[in-house]
Amino acid sequence: MGTDLRAYQASLRKAVSLSGIGVHTGAEVSITLHPAEPNTGVVFRRILDDGSKVDLPAVVSQVGATDLCTMLGDPAGVHVSTIEHIMAAFSALGLDNVIVEIDASEVPIMDGSARIFIAAIEEAGIEHHLVKRRYIRVKKTVRVEHGGSWAEFRPHEGTRYEIVIDFESKAIGRQEFRDEIDGDVFCAELADARTFGFMKDVERLWASGHALGSSLGNSVVIGDDHTIVNCEGLRYADEFVRHKTLDAVGDLALAGANFIGCFSSYRGGHRLNAIALRALLADPAAYEIVETPVPHAIVYAGDLVAVTGQVYAPWAV
Repeated sequence: MGTDLRAYQASLRKAVSLSGIGVHTGAEVSITLHPAEPNTGVVFRRILDDGSKVDLPAVVSQVGATDLCTMLGDPAGVHVSTIEHIMAAFSALGLDNVIVEIDASEVPIMDGSARIFIAAIEEAGIEHHLVKRRYIRVKKTVRVEHGGSWAEFRPHEGTRYEIVIDFESKAIGRQEFRDEIDGDVFCAELADARTFGFMKDVERLWASGHALGSSLGNSVVIGDDHTIVNCEGLRYADEFVRHKTLDAVGDLALAGANFIGCFSSYRGGHRLNAIALRALLADPAAYEIVETPVPHAIVYAGDLVAVTGQVYAPWAV
């Protein structure tokens, strides 16, 4: 039968605010999550210095860069970067419609995981609309390769991730995460996994204007001797692959609708995730849009039926 799925769209019950610093910019930033109407999707509303506002829909067609993080908008103009952790939280908890007001160019890193975003959403509460949720069901395998890395979508009755990473560092090595992902699994197995980096890369990143807000309070740092610098150590023995899976959940949320299928990757990252998602959505034969045929709050993947006629498709590439 597959993973249980929510049949109706959802938003927040009330607004909730957070503040922190950008891991790359080092700048202080405040965000407020607002409830939104059905079919709004996730929209990042950038508040500029002059008080004007620019909306950036959270869909893959709006991705402007994937270096070290996922960015929406114009890298040389108005943009919002490092959206992947909060997008993963939205996707995992089934939030379809939300306006994210943000007063700087980067989502705050918080503790480097998705846990604080999950807590904020739970504080605000979730409210379901009487409007059917639509899913993207994978109908055939779509595979992309880049150098020694690859990623693919393939048909599956549920939402499954199979992520493999392979680093030279002995602190990481080869790690795998394979599981069906729903809100409960995400919160228990992935939400606490933090972003990570190598001490040897710090000066290069600083010189390029990245990691200016990185610290041991928001990142797992691997020393030149392949040991974990953070005094508290790891939250999971395989925290690195769990964080890569968290990133993939957030990046693939830019489909504009949750997908039904299996996503697999080997040595992937933000760039490969975006390439794979674009490849899927660029092939109309590779997927179909489905929804529940009957008014039940919870349905299973096998119960959903294809939507006929014109489809509202914010995910189109």
